[in-house]
Amino acid sequence: MEKIDPHKSKEKYLSWKTKTELAIPEISKENSDLIKEYLRDMENGINIASSSKKGSRSYSRLNTLRQRLVFLSKGFKVGFNLNIITSINEPQLFEFFQDLRSGKIRRKDGKTFKSVKDFAKDFKAFWHWHQKRNKKLGIEILDICSDLDTSGEKPEWVYLTESQIKRLAESAKYEYRVLIWFLFDSGIRAPTELMNLKVSDFFNDFKELNIRDEISKTFGRRIKLMICPQLIKEYVKNKNLSNESHLFTTTPCEVNKYFKRLGKRVLGDEKSLAGEIYSNLTMYDFRHCSCCYWLPRYKSESALKYRFGWKKSEKIHYYSELLGMKDTISEEDLLVDITKVEIEKRLDKSERDNQLLREDNELMKIQIAKIGALTNRLYLHMKSNSELEI
Repeated sequence: MEKIDPHKSKEKYLSWKTKTELAIPEISKENSDLIKEYLRDMENGINIASSSKKGSRSYSRLNTLRQRLVFLSKGFKVGFNLNIITSINEPQLFEFFQDLRSGKIRRKDGKTFKSVKDFAKDFKAFWHWHQKRNKKLGIEILDICSDLDTSGEKPEWVYLTESQIKRLAESAKYEYRVLIWFLFDSGIRAPTELMNLKVSDFFNDFKELNIRDEISKTFGRRIKLMICPQLIKEYVKNKNLSNESHLFTTTPCEVNKYFKRLGKRVLGDEKSLAGEIYSNLTMYDFRHCSCCYWLPRYKSESALKYRFGWKKSEKIHYYSELLGMKDTISEEDLLVDITKVEIEKRLDKSERDNQLLREDNELMKIQIAKIGALTNRLYLHMKSNSELEI
């Protein structure tokens, strides 16, 4: 069975390709041809930068690239009257991205761009493709992106404590209550991994979950569910789901709409500790909250990374921001740290004392043996004398 595409990325991309078969509207013919050639290469995994992951790009990624490159084409035309995106020079490029960051260039709704770093990263990827493509033709292209700023603040999200999650779950409809506890317990990627789960992916009376390799963004993994097994078991029974049934089928859009309403109704419109207001709660936020919950409970970093499907340790801080952590040092820990040397000294002294005792015991045994021998000789001598007198 084909993997479920909750965002319909493939459908959107193929539809766009059909509509733009002759040309991409609102940009020059040169830019249209260049962008379409770039996307074809990314679709087939051709001319990928040496430092980038090899292979074809996902439809989700292709959609993002086409949207951003069309936006940049229009921006370069308005700002510098450039008909070809690759004709931009370094000073112009840096000026354009500075205008994006400062808010001089704004979105259609008048708001400032929040993902300028992502636009910068995607232009760098495009430019490196442009370099590699031309190098095959014997043409060297200067890298004007080497100093381009790709840093930026992490997007805000909704942080929830365990008690807040409990309040949300208690106020939610049955299906959403089960979903809330499952998202929090598993930390699964939603909606991509979530929407592809089947009842057959659960084992050991719903206490273990197998996230198959083919539905995961990174790698498959089998994890333990510690909070929601009974809820899931009852949910499957109540819904009369078969082994091949998908566990959750409500569209991500509908789920997020419900979570936003629920967040506002239960927790209000205030900001959470992670910066985002409760009324903007989404499925994605529960993965963050799950990381915060499990981080202090896992004994090893590698085990935590396995649970969440991460290859890099930096993801732990990205998702948790160490929210909900607390200082767990105890007097016992302090005693071990401070008196370790003193205890070692005492142990050494005790060992030396024991050695001396053992040596004294051996000496005493020898002395007792000598006394015994002398006593025996004295006894024999006295016995001999008494016999002579008789």
